Amino acid sequence: MVESVDTPDLKSVDHYGRGGSSPPAPIPHLNIGGVYNKPMKYRIETEYAWYDTPEGSKVILVYMIQNVPFTFDELPEIARNLPEVVKSADESKRWSTEEMYRASMYLMMEECHPMIYELEIENPELLPVD
Repeated sequence: MVESVDTPDLKSVDHYGRGGSSPPAPIPHLNIGGVYNKPMKYRIETEYAWYDTPEGSKVILVYMIQNVPFTFDELPEIARNLPEVVKSADESKRWSTEEMYRASMYLMMEECHPMIYELEIENPELLPVD
């Protein structure tokens, strides 16, 4: 036989001076690293990478926000063949059409795509011009 025990549920507990369904007291702003009330800014990064398509592979310039790609630029033939560009692309992740599509869709669902939504961006000069 199971014994009944009187335990209050979480809504009825007087937790930190508030109880029931009343709104919680505001949390004081934390001072982490001496920063007060500064909104988070997203960072744009670019890198050369290989892009695999059914027609073949090519080097592209990938634009990323918080390491998630949101678009890319195709490079002119002369830039694609520069040894330093090819070396940089070899050291980066290879992207497929499907991966680029999924990453872009993810950012749109999270309302974090910098070409569609207004975001606080640390370095907006790196956004693509088009």
